[in-house]
Amino acid sequence: MKSTSWHENTFDLGDFELVSGQILKSAKLRYFQIGALNAPKNNLVILPTYYGGTAKGVMPWVDQQSSPLDPNRYCIVIPCLFGAGQSSSPSCAHPTQTGANFPLIDIADNVHAQGQLVERVFDNAEICLVLGWSMGGLQALHWAALYPERIRSAVAVCATAKCYPHNQLFLDSVTTALATDPVFADGHYSQVPHAGLIAFARIYLTWAYSQAFFRDSLYHALGFDSIQDLQSFWEQDHLQQDANDLVAVAKTWRSANVFRYLGDEPALKVPTIMLPSRTDLYFTEADARSDAQSLGAEFQVIDSDFGHIAGGPGRLESETQQVFRAVRDALCL
Repeated sequence: MKSTSWHENTFDLGDFELVSGQILKSAKLRYFQIGALNAPKNNLVILPTYYGGTAKGVMPWVDQQSSPLDPNRYCIVIPCLFGAGQSSSPSCAHPTQTGANFPLIDIADNVHAQGQLVERVFDNAEICLVLGWSMGGLQALHWAALYPERIRSAVAVCATAKCYPHNQLFLDSVTTALATDPVFADGHYSQVPHAGLIAFARIYLTWAYSQAFFRDSLYHALGFDSIQDLQSFWEQDHLQQDANDLVAVAKTWRSANVFRYLGDEPALKVPTIMLPSRTDLYFTEADARSDAQSLGAEFQVIDSDFGHIAGGPGRLESETQQVFRAVRDALCL
């Protein structure tokens, strides 16, 4: 691992108008930075966060010794998703918008906020790459659609251009399971909805990996002795998260649709690489292939039995190296 020192900051957006027309009051965007802008201000890299993940979960893409993202060469910024607990979220919003009162956030809202961050904090620097996994990949594709004049390349790992119906049904299943816990009280809970979060985690677990992952006991490669150990890990992880935060970000994911912002000619004007996992149950290879054809994006498949997790930053050596090769291609290294 590289020896890296990240700096955490908060960007105040003020009252921020959302795509829906609602206002996110006193909006705050938490971000982490390593490296500095060069004199031409053309070395900025954006690494958006993913569902259920904090900035720390994205850092392995930089910290790994073999990473092409060298902090001595690039100014690397990790902006945190609205709703996920670090930026404005149900758990830390303006007092009138906490909990169940938090407004619907679109992927485009996150990208617009990040655009303001780049403009006002990083002097409107040129972005040489936006790289993201899962919901981070959704953001990378929206960056390419919304700000083609401001970025040079995008890489979307385990993501599609929109949330397709089967994916939406998955999200409905986990949020419904959470809502069946009487303690949840439609988001107005006064204590942790323990049973609901456990149910959420158990359903989520079955979708995060492939059928072959469980059949062939591939969880051993992740350091778990049994499925029960893996399940316990997921349960404990979700019990540490705010239930309304989980629901808010699921709604953002569910509503994702980059085509909404591209009009009648959906081809992206930015060189973009899409890397789905062959066994992803959320953002399927077939959906990603179709999207890549529509968007004019380069298409590469991560041939892995680890499902959606195959693209997770730094989790699997071979899969991570394939992501790094795509990054080198995008950066022309």
